[in-house]
Amino acid sequence: MNPINKITYEPFGVCNGKEIFKFRLTNVHENYVELLNYGAVVKSIVVPDKNGIKENVVLGFPTLEGYLEDSCYIGATVGRFANRINNAEFSIEDKTFFLDKNDGKHNNHSGSAGFNNKVFDFIIKENTVIFSLESKNGSGGFPGNLDIKVIYKWTDKNELKIEFLAVADEPTPLNFTNHSYFNLSACAEKIQQHRLTIQADKILENTPDYIPTGKIISANNYIFQNDLLGDVMKSKGLNTYYILDKDKVCELTEEKSGRIMRVFTSYPGIQLYTGDYLKSEVIGEHSKLYEPFDGLCLECQYYPDSPNHLHFPNTIFKTGQVYNETITYAFDLADNKIDYHL
Repeated sequence: MNPINKITYEPFGVCNGKEIFKFRLTNVHENYVELLNYGAVVKSIVVPDKNGIKENVVLGFPTLEGYLEDSCYIGATVGRFANRINNAEFSIEDKTFFLDKNDGKHNNHSGSAGFNNKVFDFIIKENTVIFSLESKNGSGGFPGNLDIKVIYKWTDKNELKIEFLAVADEPTPLNFTNHSYFNLSACAEKIQQHRLTIQADKILENTPDYIPTGKIISANNYIFQNDLLGDVMKSKGLNTYYILDKDKVCELTEEKSGRIMRVFTSYPGIQLYTGDYLKSEVIGEHSKLYEPFDGLCLECQYYPDSPNHLHFPNTIFKTGQVYNETITYAFDLADNKIDYHL
């Protein structure tokens, strides 16, 4: 065991006869993240505020029951295809594939094929936890046998680095993300008092049920440049895909705690979801039932509904083509201006 970066794990429960473990990755500052091999979930990210008080800044549950009852993808790895696919269908060449309709007439976060409730295998390698999963041909209607790896690393700079690797044995659409709900006040307040910067001036135009029309439009009133979320939201939630600028930087801050989170990614964009429909059936890590606007998601991913829009960046991965994308969540305090890079 590395004396600086420690990784430990312990039993967390059983699901479908498979043992679930909780992993703790601790850095030199004794700050830590906790992960589960159920859903490749991020359970906790514990970092200090400006007074040195260490608190969990993501929503999660103290027991497995909370995750088994969860319908909001709290902390989960999402795939095979994050976000919505219009009419739950897409075509590859001249063949049409039909998916689960789990969001009205649409498919969202892959339906029954979703990674969020699957039990992953795991290995610990040096200072990383590697979760792996096999998704079978036809799962949820998706083609191809798919081998997936989700690799987590927690650094001494308080960076949670996530790498997604996958390969399939026939062409299939792929789009993975992490669905953590962040609240830098550790749920002392709702998210409206957080400030957000997204380096993007273009968004995807959506229908009322969050399906892209295909148009790329100006963000206009939805541009975030260190703006209070509440000022832009104006009492309603946001579920918007931003096309990131070249430097691909997003920053979330919360004044009372002094915490900052910067997001870096290899993906072309990020879905901002302000947790409008957030709820929990089980008391969460923050000693409460989660409610709307208790946390927000910054889901780095490819464009939603990409298989049905030829002018969007391609998400149909060919046989044997390697899927490899990264997300980094880097935590800091307002008086520390550290330049983090992937």
